[in-house]
Amino acid sequence: MNPLPIHTIICVVCWSYWLSPFCALSRLLPDKTLSAGSTITSHDGTFALGFFPPSSSGTKHYYVGIWYKNIPQDNIVWVANRAMPIADPSSATLAFTNRSNLALSDTNGQLFWTTNISAAGNSLSEATGGEATLENNGNFILWSSQGTILWQSFDYPTDTLLPGMKLRITHRTHALQRLISWRNPQDPSPGNFSYGADPDEFLQRFIWNGSTPYRRSPVWNKFVEVGQYIESIKSTIYFTLQPIDDEVYISFGLPAPSVSSLVLMKMDCSGKIKIRTWNSNMSKWTDLQSEPNQECNKFGYCGPFGYCDNTQSIVTCKCLDGFEPNNKQDWTARRFSQGCQRMEALRCAQGDGFLNVSTMKVPDQFLYVKNRSLDECITECTSNCSCMAYAYANMGTKVINGDETRCLLWIGDLIDTEKLIGEGENLYIRVNGFNGPVELQ
Repeated sequence: MNPLPIHTIICVVCWSYWLSPFCALSRLLPDKTLSAGSTITSHDGTFALGFFPPSSSGTKHYYVGIWYKNIPQDNIVWVANRAMPIADPSSATLAFTNRSNLALSDTNGQLFWTTNISAAGNSLSEATGGEATLENNGNFILWSSQGTILWQSFDYPTDTLLPGMKLRITHRTHALQRLISWRNPQDPSPGNFSYGADPDEFLQRFIWNGSTPYRRSPVWNKFVEVGQYIESIKSTIYFTLQPIDDEVYISFGLPAPSVSSLVLMKMDCSGKIKIRTWNSNMSKWTDLQSEPNQECNKFGYCGPFGYCDNTQSIVTCKCLDGFEPNNKQDWTARRFSQGCQRMEALRCAQGDGFLNVSTMKVPDQFLYVKNRSLDECITECTSNCSCMAYAYANMGTKVINGDETRCLLWIGDLIDTEKLIGEGENLYIRVNGFNGPVELQ
């Protein structure tokens, strides 16, 4: 009898032990289990899924997660059981259940995590058989035997948004989604900081520290926002609002599939939302954007009618034209929370006008008036003596909410305003006896 060719022997060994680190494949079948020391690897070798201990300390907790396989540090992008760590990984497995869910449990029957596909409205007939695969984009998908997606990790983000992932920012049918930071760099349990859409208005996003606003994004003034061209990756990062059924999602990515850079968005445990890329030449992550990057950029830092001026070498708070500090002694001591007050009370008389302040991050607490032309938006504010400011934008498409205009009005204080460099929009602030537009310097 002729001996088996060596490649045949290797294939037989890999089939028998196909989840070993040396023969890892990209799928999990109903009659197989994933245990500690084994991994599932995406077809192109970019991502791996398996058990990991995030801490290098003596006391170890184990989790099941997804990571960049060839990046040695800060490589975890998704965690299944982040709120329920495993103390003894030798007794735990990830496997299909009788109902075709995936479940992470131990030999004592303790359940650490499950896909719970019945909660998503899938019938048992739809959920029979199938397999679970780790895709090249980092998405872990549970498939039915009919080839439909029953569950996917992209629908359940932890602290990281990968290109192609979608973060739900409206809640007509489903709950809003947030990126939630790790508790600390060694503990993936949910931390203090989170990032997502304003629950009352999807046009802006927040970083929260617990339930307190920590950083607010600029308000969307078009439905597709093109990020800055990044020289280090030779590409532009695109941010997009995308409607799917009756929900709206935010996503980001690179325009060309040929761009090989590894880019992600991360809610860091330090409280910063970061866009990062892996620098293979230096073997480290580079932050392309990181917010807030100044104390002045934190939510409401400059108080009512104050603004953070990012255009100067020293980023600091200033009062809008026609306003002065409420407490000049505090302002001199760089305590800005009391903000500014008008030098002259509004009369709301004929001849009042609006100061045009350019390149601004417009304030929070706005009233969004839909289906208005520019002239109608101006009239909405001028006819109401309580209207302190307005801003207007043509969003360019009706695909999101049936309205391609965006008229914002402010009734009361102007909170969390910034002057930006090379971006932002015009904010029109009500003043007395004003006859024309003036640029704020």
